[in-house]
Amino acid sequence: MEEGPEGLQFQSFLGTDARAANQGSNASRGYISDGPSKNAGFWTLEYYQPYFDVDTQTVLKRCYTTLLPRSQNYLSAHLTPSADLYGPFWTLTTLIFALFVCSSLASSIARYLSDPSDSSAAVLEYDFGLLSTAVALVYTYGLGVPVLLWLVLRYLGVGEWSVVEAVAVWGYGQFVWIPVSLLCVIPVPIVRWVLVGLGFIISGWFLAANVYPVLATADAKPVRLIIIFLAILHAAVALCFKILFFSYYVVKEVGPKDPLP
Repeated sequence: MEEGPEGLQFQSFLGTDARAANQGSNASRGYISDGPSKNAGFWTLEYYQPYFDVDTQTVLKRCYTTLLPRSQNYLSAHLTPSADLYGPFWTLTTLIFALFVCSSLASSIARYLSDPSDSSAAVLEYDFGLLSTAVALVYTYGLGVPVLLWLVLRYLGVGEWSVVEAVAVWGYGQFVWIPVSLLCVIPVPIVRWVLVGLGFIISGWFLAANVYPVLATADAKPVRLIIIFLAILHAAVALCFKILFFSYYVVKEVGPKDPLP
């Protein structure tokens, strides 16, 4: 101060403080980013971390919105700014255990109602062969089909969505089968068929409403016919769910007669 104003030097630290604050903010958010790290290879865990960085509230919202009739803009309305793989993985995994546990419970209920005097009927028995069947069926349809569809569309020159978005749409679209599996424990054949039919319609409409706009962007019009193949495949999967996991009937039928005995 004794040197006077000529001895004073002023320096701005705004740039340094802003950079420090920005780095601290990024550190507090963990690995949140808009996509995979550019420096990480696809064989590393770091590459897939952003796709699993999603909170529970967002996952639940992305699940129940698939049940709404107006879900044709699902990709742009609910999977932005980026799709995730965490929700689809747990949706499909939960469906596998729901099919396995509810099928075993339906079997025990049918056995008990057929012969209430049988003490062994009250014991819940598990057929672990159904578990392996559920794993193969659900993961093949929920993961393999969207990846295969994405490859086919890329070969045909349709690049409107990424493979992650394809898996996300397909995985979240199977959410409806979880409550359907829980309700199919009811030992009334006609009720089970109605529930499976509703699950087929809801999930089928959701997939068609979100996949067909992508197919429609192709220059070749016959590409749109892929939606017919997907509808047939979806119907086959729904029928497999009913026949493989919920075809247990009591000796004395409960409710109206089964249309397909």
